[in-house]
Amino acid sequence: MSARLALYWAPELDDPLHALGSTWLGRDAETGATLPQPSVAGLDLPALTADARGYGLHATLKPPFRFAAPYAEVRAAAMDLAARTRPFVLPTLVPSDLHGFIALREAEPCAPLNALADACVAALDRFRLPATPEEMARRRPERMTPRQRELLDRWGYHYVFEEWFFHVTLSRRLDAVERDVLMPAVQAHFAPALTVRRHVRQLCLFSQVGPGAPFLLAERLPLLG
Repeated sequence: MSARLALYWAPELDDPLHALGSTWLGRDAETGATLPQPSVAGLDLPALTADARGYGLHATLKPPFRFAAPYAEVRAAAMDLAARTRPFVLPTLVPSDLHGFIALREAEPCAPLNALADACVAALDRFRLPATPEEMARRRPERMTPRQRELLDRWGYHYVFEEWFFHVTLSRRLDAVERDVLMPAVQAHFAPALTVRRHVRQLCLFSQVGPGAPFLLAERLPLLG
């Protein structure tokens, strides 16, 4: 009952972003291998990326959830969604300051991407166990807008549907000094991947065996629509 699943976007294995992002975070979510991270003068990169490393290089589509059905049933529903979804072009990615975190964001709006995230949230919701009071409290609902609280109560997470935004997290929340040092390092490290023209052709099913365990990429489900 403590295991969790999530639907993420993750770069394909031959996309330079996979290798660069895995090295930046210090872990390959595909294999679970620990990787040496680059040095950033004056900063402790392993500490700054610890939380992101546990989740693996990804952008969230369906947030992690404890599931109330056999894994095979959840997987089958995810496969069905992927089979009904047509591949699409993903805009180029740009390093951004996202509420104090550094993340890769899409350079322009992408309607198919938003539609996919919406579909992922809705299609698997019947398998989601309700959030515990402790899980709800960790979301700090007292800081949310009324709409975000409504989404939290209904879907177990508040950044869904119109509140959702694509982002590949690369750091914890930074202060201004850390940000000013880390942002140029991110831009230099990820430069080979930022101009790549890529398609979204897979839905990635990630799994976590229990609290505190790292997320692993369990399966890549091809989009066949």
